[in-house]
Amino acid sequence: MKLNYKRTVLVGMAFFLITCFWQAYDAIVPLILTNHFGLPQTFSGAVMSIDNVLAVFLLPLFGTISDKVNTKYGKRTPFIFFGTIVSVISFVCLTFIDNYQLSKVIAAGIPQLSQGGMSDEAYTEFVRKTAYELTLENPLPLVGFIATLLVVLVAMAVFRSPAVALMPDVTVKPLRSKANAIINLTGTVGGIIVLALGMVFATSKNQYMEYTPYVIAVCSVMLVGFVIFMLTVKENKWAKEMEEESLNLDLSSNAEEGSSGKISKAEFKSLLLILASVALWYIGYNSITSKYTVYATNILKFDFNFTLIVAQGAAIISYIPVGIISTKIGRKKTILAGVTMLAAAFTIGIFITPETPEVIMYPIFALAGIGWATINVNSFPMAVELAKKGDVGKYTGYYYTASMAAQIAAPILSGMLYDALGMRYTFFTFGAIFVVFSFITMLFVKHGDSKPAANKSALEHLDVD
Repeated sequence: MKLNYKRTVLVGMAFFLITCFWQAYDAIVPLILTNHFGLPQTFSGAVMSIDNVLAVFLLPLFGTISDKVNTKYGKRTPFIFFGTIVSVISFVCLTFIDNYQLSKVIAAGIPQLSQGGMSDEAYTEFVRKTAYELTLENPLPLVGFIATLLVVLVAMAVFRSPAVALMPDVTVKPLRSKANAIINLTGTVGGIIVLALGMVFATSKNQYMEYTPYVIAVCSVMLVGFVIFMLTVKENKWAKEMEEESLNLDLSSNAEEGSSGKISKAEFKSLLLILASVALWYIGYNSITSKYTVYATNILKFDFNFTLIVAQGAAIISYIPVGIISTKIGRKKTILAGVTMLAAAFTIGIFITPETPEVIMYPIFALAGIGWATINVNSFPMAVELAKKGDVGKYTGYYYTASMAAQIAAPILSGMLYDALGMRYTFFTFGAIFVVFSFITMLFVKHGDSKPAANKSALEHLDVD
């Protein structure tokens, strides 16, 4: 029993294009809302939270619907096809509405704006006073922008759960953590490509640029991944081969016994504990990531960029080793180790002060990056391990409901605490406490683990069909 790496990468192209989209979306939409429409941060933040709110309801819905679909192209592929096409078209259309609003801003009496001659400070002041007034005078462009944004977000929600559920559909259970590591790596490549495009188009340096060329470039990358996926992935064939392999390895009894879609009370309890753990560590982790730039700049007086790069780099390096380790010792033990590393990193962070050398932050964030990768690689496969035959999409939706709800709650809960007590001693403490809570809930999980694989040589772990 060995993982087909080539097949897993091809399946991961769906996650690749999802990551490309969200990297670009998170980069430019807040800038458009603030700089071009002049929205206050509170309103801008509310608009930016729409995707998480929609995800809580739509991801389980479309995951469940895809479980019940049966076409000659498969259960998940039709959702990926239509969702990608609609999201790409509507994403580009979104920039046309922004261009119209930007033309109004430029025509408001500051000719230097179209020439890029204004300072950032002058432009910020202009946006605060003038762009917001223009939006209030004629809110139709903003209404059109948000309406189109909803189309984009719904289109992405249509295929997100089906795309993620495809990996367990075509991968036998003991290899899903290792496969999920490959999927995460594939997605990370997409994110890096979009970051590079952002540097090429200077999206962080020009506050009043038209984003259409950048978005077209991003959508082109998405379409390359989409075409590769559509031409190479044989969903029905690969899913059937997975079922046959599971029968040969005696791994499918659980699925057949539960073909009615019902799980035992003990399994249901474990599912709730897994989802509670997911919510808790996401609250702890997201409370740090959503406000770290503010904390590093205002409290520690550190340059936040390199510490975040260190964390991401450490995560990338650890993905495949973590996948291999989990097949040997099991997912639960691996997750508990990752939670311990993440909690330790946040706890150490409490004692970092503005007088602490910045270099001390690098190993702390490297430890956090490894810990988060260790958790992330194994948590989703553990949730869908409990899915009975035909319910993988539904359980994928459950997983994303827990994580998305946590990402809605995290900045609100932590923000209230920071406003009341200040950030200095509460920032890392809040994150550490919730991560520790997730360790406790995970301890009581009794189902969803994989059987540790028999010992293999290092060379066998790298076999590729």
